[in-house]
Amino acid sequence: MGRYTIDYRNPQSSYHLSLHISFPSQEDKERAAGQGVSPGGDIFIHGLSPAFAWIGTMHARVDWTDGCIAVSNREMEELRHAIPDGTPIEIRP
Repeated sequence: MGRYTIDYRNPQSSYHLSLHISFPSQEDKERAAGQGVSPGGDIFIHGLSPAFAWIGTMHARVDWTDGCIAVSNREMEELRHAIPDGTPIEIRP
């Protein structure tokens, strides 16, 4: 949960394109250290893998991403063109 940016894109993603989220922030790292846990990382907005692209928006019925934000491949195509690097985002619970 917090404010981040889209800081780069991965056109070679295993999950049909991806936009990287600048997580963890310094505050996230400090909070995790205080709790004795890893803050995590490698958080992306991404599409579906080629093996499951046929599922489309049905993918949203199951939490399968290990912390990322998954969208359909069509939605990912739209986001890729609409969101430039540096775009601020807010993640809420």
